[in-house]
Amino acid sequence: MTRLTRKTIQAEGAPQALGPYSHAVVAGGLVFTSGQLGLDPGSNELIGPDIQAQTRQVLENLKCILEKSDSGLDQVTRITVYLTDLNDFPAMNEVYGTYFEDRPPARACAGVQSLPKGALVEMDAIAAVSTT
Repeated sequence: MTRLTRKTIQAEGAPQALGPYSHAVVAGGLVFTSGQLGLDPGSNELIGPDIQAQTRQVLENLKCILEKSDSGLDQVTRITVYLTDLNDFPAMNEVYGTYFEDRPPARACAGVQSLPKGALVEMDAIAAVSTT
């Protein structure tokens, strides 16, 4: 049996993990990120109380992790969005759209009861890894 090569990523510049998990795992030409909250990388606290600020920080955190994984937002194939209030969908979507103007990835969005640290939004991503 051939074992898949797997590399774990802890990305400097991204918020510290809130538990025993890696920021991402690279395997089979793909990178799988852990869920990211709108945490400031310096303080590990939420960036702000509103959905737009948190969405922007979530995407910046994902961008940092993907870049440290030899990928990028332009290589994202799928994102899952978790919202504590589905009424925040339009405001989240407005910010989200500025990060994925061309060829947006596939996406799912789910309403959840709560998120760590009282966050309003969390996202995880799957992206292709650069072969160059």
